[in-house]
Amino acid sequence: MTHRTSLPEPASERVIADLRALAARTSNERGAQRVAWGPVWREARAWFAETVKRDLGLDVQTDPAGNNWVTLPGASKKSVVFGSHIDSVPGGGWLDGVLGVVAGIEALRRHAAAGTPPVTLHLVDWADEEGARYGRSLQGSAASAGTLDPEKELAHLVDRAGVKLPDALRENGIELARMVDAHPWMMSRDPRAYLELHIEQGPVLEAMKKPVGVVLGTMGVERNMVRFEGQAVHAGATPIPLRKDAFLAAAEFALACREIAKKHSGRTPRTRVVATCGVVKVEPGFVTAVSGATEISLDLRAFDADVLAKMQKAAVRAAAKAAKANGCRVSWSPLLSIAPRHFDESLLALTTECVREAAGSAPLLPSGPLHDAAEMVPLMPTVMIFAQSSPGISHTRFEDTPIPHLDKSIRAFLRLVERTVEKVAAEP
Repeated sequence: MTHRTSLPEPASERVIADLRALAARTSNERGAQRVAWGPVWREARAWFAETVKRDLGLDVQTDPAGNNWVTLPGASKKSVVFGSHIDSVPGGGWLDGVLGVVAGIEALRRHAAAGTPPVTLHLVDWADEEGARYGRSLQGSAASAGTLDPEKELAHLVDRAGVKLPDALRENGIELARMVDAHPWMMSRDPRAYLELHIEQGPVLEAMKKPVGVVLGTMGVERNMVRFEGQAVHAGATPIPLRKDAFLAAAEFALACREIAKKHSGRTPRTRVVATCGVVKVEPGFVTAVSGATEISLDLRAFDADVLAKMQKAAVRAAAKAAKANGCRVSWSPLLSIAPRHFDESLLALTTECVREAAGSAPLLPSGPLHDAAEMVPLMPTVMIFAQSSPGISHTRFEDTPIPHLDKSIRAFLRLVERTVEKVAAEP
């Protein structure tokens, strides 16, 4: 048996210093610029490779989907996987995604310092979680999960500069057709658990005055584009009763969706729901023309699948009612449908224990935003920890987390890795 000493006490100082160093290397006055498949992202990944080589003597392996993996071999091939993503949106914050990757480096340092761990540890930096350049989020983790169809979902995508995604992948050493091989690549490593540390990106923990939270899972999403078609006419020549105003139909629909969210939303984080109309396209778009057609997006999210289905049905009825009231036709175009992903109960209990030890309390909340962890749920026990965002915003250079809260979240995560390693080692 390989001799193993006690692990060092969990600490956050090196993690925070590394986060600042990475931000200085890959940000400008507008914020983080680590957009996937681009030069600053490659620079961030170079920093990642340099850091794990310097501190651990380990090399980075890149899987067929472009995910970067660092492996600390253990006494068993059974493995615990943890990580997040280095890529950012343009002008993003210093913590989004990278917090989980950089804390993962510290987790490897702790376990390497104590000798050979009882199970193998894998730290992963997922490729293109944000979808900022091409619009397809969770790209690398979906490929590893086996849920991505590269030819159908990625082959046709083009960025604003006219660069095709397959060409951008090739520039980074990735072949589109081989991305499906990322799934067997990961599963051959016998993963038994996935852990992720992330900033909350919202205001819930700040409103609760809690530094760290335990994530119950990710909300389900129903996203559609709804098109109302009426009749474009002259604004001055057409009396109100004779109009078929597509914009007014869309406006009535948007207000109805707000009421649908209010009706179905509960008082606890677990029962909170949201409805968002974030895009409105009015045709013909003249000051002197009544809208003949209006497209409006609808994004519904809920942690309970039955509630999400009821909200969707209510929205369909609301659209039909608004169309009829304004003499319009209505049609729906699906954009995205994702079921709620609930995290593993045993890992939730373990995470609650670790967060409470580090922060004094462990509030439970679902995640409205999607994360790479959502793709891991069907494959292995999965859980996340949230660090409070203050202010409660993200995808902006103003994103931040107070250092005392960062410290607590990092120490909770490091303890969670330790306890999960012990748990997996004891399993058959």
